[in-house]
Amino acid sequence: MAHAYVQVTTTTDSRAEAAELARSAVAERLAACAQLVGPVASTYWWEGEIESAEEWMVLFKTSADRFDELASLIIEGHSYDSPEIIATPVVAGSMDYLAWITEQTEPGERDEAVEDDERD
Repeated sequence: MAHAYVQVTTTTDSRAEAAELARSAVAERLAACAQLVGPVASTYWWEGEIESAEEWMVLFKTSADRFDELASLIIEGHSYDSPEIIATPVVAGSMDYLAWITEQTEPGERDEAVEDDERD
């Protein structure tokens, strides 16, 4: 494998926000794919208290060299003060799938379909 790949995880408090983060990341070619999972039950410490909440998880498939830009997009579009942004390395995978990730996350010209969608 010449390229390094990661799966980036975040969670949000709404399906709509999760879907918008997913769409933005894919449209900007910062992720080849983004999957929404949820709702999930989360239990965590926040401001000195144990909290429980229903959240939506977003799993982004991307190349490691796109992580910083993807993390910035998540922070910018996220409603949480400290959003979860965790990158897990992909240690192995289907060569065809990994090649597809590389192809879809290459920086460059934007697709006409994305440009058309933004004009609507």
